[in-house]
Amino acid sequence: MKVFILPFGKISVIEPNIAEVIINEGVLIDESIVNIYRKVLQSHFEKPISLLINKENAYSYTFDAQVAMGELSDLIAFRAVVVYSLSAEMATQIVMDVNKHNNWEIKIFRERQAAIDWLKINQNNKSAM
Repeated sequence: MKVFILPFGKISVIEPNIAEVIINEGVLIDESIVNIYRKVLQSHFEKPISLLINKENAYSYTFDAQVAMGELSDLIAFRAVVVYSLSAEMATQIVMDVNKHNNWEIKIFRERQAAIDWLKINQNNKSAM
């Protein structure tokens, strides 16, 4: 599996149109990180992209970063978030609430494989349209 190691975490290629993102422990995600994230996705993945956001570490976002993530909707079709704690689930819910007007196709999971399966099914359904 191809992996892009970045200053704030890593992005792995699960499939040509499915990326797994793992942010490093303690990172504060700001707009500059969202812009780097966008460039990697645009350069190395086929559209429409699905994201597996693996929240195995604790990190936070600036409000501007939360808004900027909403602007990725032109690239990202589906988002699956794997959480391992209540605090990770609550943090994800806040980002979802900030971006509810973007009508994200997003779902929270407790198991990584279930999240991958959901992304693959949705990607296949979108491709069949």
